[in-house]
Amino acid sequence: MSRLVVVSNRVGIPDGSARAGGLEVSIRPALKKRGGIWFGWSGKVAEDRTGAAKTVEHDKVSYITIDLLKDDYEEFYNGFANRVLWPILHYRLDLAEFTRRDLGGYFRVNQYFVENLERVLRPDDVIWVHDYHLMPLAQMLRERGHKNRIGFFLHIPCPPPEILTGLPNHERLIPALCHYDLVGFQTENDANNFSRYLAIEVGLKRAGDDAFHYEDRIVQTGIFPVGVETEAFARLARRAVNSQFVRHVMTSMADRALIIGVDRLDYSKGIPERFNAFERFLTEFSDWRGLVTYLQITPRSRSDIREYADIARQVGELVGRINGTFGEASWTPLRYVNKAHSRTALAGLYRFARVGLVTPLRDGMNLVAKEYIAAQNPEDPGVLVLSRFAGAARECGAALLVNPYDSEGVAIAINRALGMPLEERRMRHEANFAVLVKNDLTHWAERFLGLLEGPMAAEAEVRPAVRRVGGAG
Repeated sequence: MSRLVVVSNRVGIPDGSARAGGLEVSIRPALKKRGGIWFGWSGKVAEDRTGAAKTVEHDKVSYITIDLLKDDYEEFYNGFANRVLWPILHYRLDLAEFTRRDLGGYFRVNQYFVENLERVLRPDDVIWVHDYHLMPLAQMLRERGHKNRIGFFLHIPCPPPEILTGLPNHERLIPALCHYDLVGFQTENDANNFSRYLAIEVGLKRAGDDAFHYEDRIVQTGIFPVGVETEAFARLARRAVNSQFVRHVMTSMADRALIIGVDRLDYSKGIPERFNAFERFLTEFSDWRGLVTYLQITPRSRSDIREYADIARQVGELVGRINGTFGEASWTPLRYVNKAHSRTALAGLYRFARVGLVTPLRDGMNLVAKEYIAAQNPEDPGVLVLSRFAGAARECGAALLVNPYDSEGVAIAINRALGMPLEERRMRHEANFAVLVKNDLTHWAERFLGLLEGPMAAEAEVRPAVRRVGGAG
């Protein structure tokens, strides 16, 4: 079996911390099972590039990290990745702040990744690149003569060509993905949007239902919805609900029903819209006042970017208004916590919560929705209220699907979830849980790598060279 080399912006080095991000949770099982290398940025900003890459060996995996310079961090990470790619790929052209300096920094850092990565590559390594930070990586490796099988997975949404073409220099960046052998997406909609772009903007001809001819190669696309370790998370939740922390929270609820939301502080998560919906719920369904508490756990992120500081201020004002209007000496309707919690703590809170409120304006998948389902007591499950614009909605169809922009509709869904009969709650949970088991996280990695290394790889060796046709790429 070829060695697996995972490349991502950040590397999840095992350090004993209890909370892991979605990308880390997704990748770790494949590396744990197979061994290999995880390569990426250390998260540190250095004075110069004289320092060598650092390696940590743990459980058959080599974690190799490099530092970035201050200009790299500002232009590549804070700049093009998070001020241009992130908003545009989340359908928010209005929030993109493009500069050629940041674009140059984005390509420069990708080149820096390549220069360090190729020092440890072997000819038969299988390379799996993750997310929007590293879109041009395969093209740069090909230009340096590397012929490895290289796959790419986009964890966030892929918008339609009408939005992708609003990305400055899109004709340089998006076609670069064609240098991967396999490009994976969360949903059918994302894959179709990418395929439409290749056909319309680049003028590529199909090489089958899910593949295209590009210069002298074939690029395959695929749909790989990221899952969770369903049974393992269910076991974790069963244990965690009896932990001291969760019991303390339950006691503080004083027998009130708990609504829970867990999101990073980001404008794509729809937190202000969700708070407006909760305010509408308390207004329209006043019988629930004093009987329910909404706990929103929202760790801050990217606080040095203006848009994130703006949303933090907006959310804080909404919390004050809602609690000031409806709160009483003995009851706080909305608890807003800017602190990360461990997966164990969250698992216990999910199991205890009567309603899981997951209403992003746009999300690639959203694993909180799946973790909430996995954590429930099947005999007395809670209800998931889920945005139809989250990738998870394609699988979790038995949730109460809502339009996050419609505050009245979300308020009605919260009321319905809180009052839902036990039989219906069980039926919905059983249907959602069955899908999660079928699309368990372990199957996700196996499916992607199986296609990247499987018959497609052998066929690529014998296909005739077909030149790219037409288009602006």
